[in-house]
Amino acid sequence: MNTVKSKLNLLNRELGVIEFNRRVLAQAQNQKAPILERLKFICIVASNLDEFFEIRIAVLKEQLRKYPKSKTVDGQVLADAYLNIVSEAQALVETKYNLFKKDIIPKLNNEGIHLYFNHNNWTSSQLRWAKTYFQKDLVPLLTPIVLDPAHPFPKVINKSLNFFVTLEGKDDFGRTPKLAVVQAPRSIPRVIQMPSRISPSPYSLVILSTFMQAFVHELFPGMAVTGCYQFRVTRNSDLFVSDDDISDLRESLKGELSTRHLGDAVRLEISSDIPEHLMKYLRRSCELNQEDCYRVDGPVNLNRLMQVADIVERPDLKFPTHIPKQLTINGSIFEHLKKEDILLHHPYESFDPVLNLLREASKDPDVLAIKQTIYRTGSVSPVMDALIEAAKNGKEVTVIVELLARFDEETNISWAAKLEEVGAHVVYGVVKHKCHAKMMMIVRKEQLSTKGRKKPEFILKRYIHLGTGNYHPRTAKLYTDFGLMTSNISLCEDAHKIFMQLTGTSRSIKLKALWNSPFTMFDNIVRSIRAEAKAAKAGKPARIVAKVNALLEPLIITELYKASQAGVKIDLIVRGVCALKPKVKGLSENINVRSIIGQFLEHHRIYYFHANGKETLYLSSADWMDRNLFRRVEVAFPVLDKTLKQKAIHEGLNELLKDKSAWIMNSNGTYRQSKILTQNAQPSGQQNLLLKYSATAQPVKRKLKT
Repeated sequence: MNTVKSKLNLLNRELGVIEFNRRVLAQAQNQKAPILERLKFICIVASNLDEFFEIRIAVLKEQLRKYPKSKTVDGQVLADAYLNIVSEAQALVETKYNLFKKDIIPKLNNEGIHLYFNHNNWTSSQLRWAKTYFQKDLVPLLTPIVLDPAHPFPKVINKSLNFFVTLEGKDDFGRTPKLAVVQAPRSIPRVIQMPSRISPSPYSLVILSTFMQAFVHELFPGMAVTGCYQFRVTRNSDLFVSDDDISDLRESLKGELSTRHLGDAVRLEISSDIPEHLMKYLRRSCELNQEDCYRVDGPVNLNRLMQVADIVERPDLKFPTHIPKQLTINGSIFEHLKKEDILLHHPYESFDPVLNLLREASKDPDVLAIKQTIYRTGSVSPVMDALIEAAKNGKEVTVIVELLARFDEETNISWAAKLEEVGAHVVYGVVKHKCHAKMMMIVRKEQLSTKGRKKPEFILKRYIHLGTGNYHPRTAKLYTDFGLMTSNISLCEDAHKIFMQLTGTSRSIKLKALWNSPFTMFDNIVRSIRAEAKAAKAGKPARIVAKVNALLEPLIITELYKASQAGVKIDLIVRGVCALKPKVKGLSENINVRSIIGQFLEHHRIYYFHANGKETLYLSSADWMDRNLFRRVEVAFPVLDKTLKQKAIHEGLNELLKDKSAWIMNSNGTYRQSKILTQNAQPSGQQNLLLKYSATAQPVKRKLKT
């Protein structure tokens, strides 16, 4: 059967990002969700859009500048596609603010949580407190900039909160300034709680912009302030470090980070009440077009309201607290791993065993070496603390730190310096290939059985942890991930080879069990898809189930189309962007795509192939994207223990495939929720797993149905 050219069978990536954020915003629209959680989902959408503009829109604008008549993967002329994308973004932003103002704020008020966005109707005592706070905590940090020939429009810092002020009058220099810009200090919290003695409700929270707009006139004595409008500029935040010019990646990156906040402007957010002529002035000062400007009816930095949930101590207005199930291990974890593997499912199961393994290794006199990859770990990290302690205790500690982990570059640079201070070997991976693999290896000196031996003999035994998520205890409570701890010889030998590859030369190596990018993973995925297609053509059972965060790689999509046409039943669980078109007659009618958005961020990647009943299953941190398969160091690992394999299949795939709250993808890239949520609706997959791990363990379900 002939297929349409693949270029016409792909959906637009940027529209897919917007569609994903619509699904996240739907969580905020869910009237049955706790109100503070609904507010958090609005903040998440705001934060997601920030990164979308900083990276994806920045790339598009650069392409538009160079190649305006080129075409996108879905066949649109780039200039037309860009207008379509920003139009959809404008609509999403409008929906977000309408929801925030007309639904979220009134419901917060009903719960005694008042957010003050203006100072109208404040009592005299409230005004006195606010003025004191402004003068004491804000004024010393503020730098009002009057715009005149000596003070041109400043290049305001990326995503900073700013105020555009209109003035009348004459100052003592004889100047008659009309405009000024004031940047809010970044070190001050964006939400300040009003003292209880003057608060009319249990929680009276004042937004920083309210203080500014109430008292900004005090920054311009002798002048009349006729208007004050908050605005925010989003800038291109992608880093560029030339491979040809660097001799020290860390130092080169430090220099690039210092200018990240001042990249080219890509978006302007501004108060909706600003006059049109002032809007044009701001837009031209930022060198932006009309479609890049977003008038908003509310705070321009909604993502900073995430602090509200932290301030308000109302558990009844949040998701029930989940305490991860603890794995009980009697004695040494090394002795346990000699007998059986451990597969942990976060956040349902605790991350503590991973930390305990590392901590035990750092103190164990028989442990000689520890090797680990670090992508994101946080500014406060028990993982890094344990590695530092291990180095201090004389272990050979080698850490592959990915300095180019986006928006974590400064944190990782800091950890790299601290590791080097205690004698650890720090490597920055491979130039042009981010190290995204999640691996830890421990080498331990162990005595062989003395039975039949005159002298004790020793061997070096390896233990490894392979994961789908970062070594970050905080996100291990928020993201769904699998982590495997094992002493399996084949897996450990493969992990050793990859570590040697990362710190030494980067030739392709033959691995027994692991798939790795950029060498074998793509080929193995394609080979597995083709094997299912071959089985289907032969009339045998064939099945593919894949769970990823994004599906964009065109050759894999093409192979999935071919497998569908061969009769393979394919289920894809794609949380975010999916460029594949499902359910298209003659092309992909055997492919279903669903997205799961819930209390936790679905993060693990799982590849399942029926494989004539053998059930090939790999867990990974790699999405099916060009960057993960060809420009990153990634690892996919099998679960060899049969019981643990069925655990991963049931919890990682089956529970989500029967989830009645899932979003089902249409062939045009839009989504519909499979079932309207009601009080009688079946629990979601995440809720089922929460129930399972909060109660006694239940039997593991069997294989996927074919």
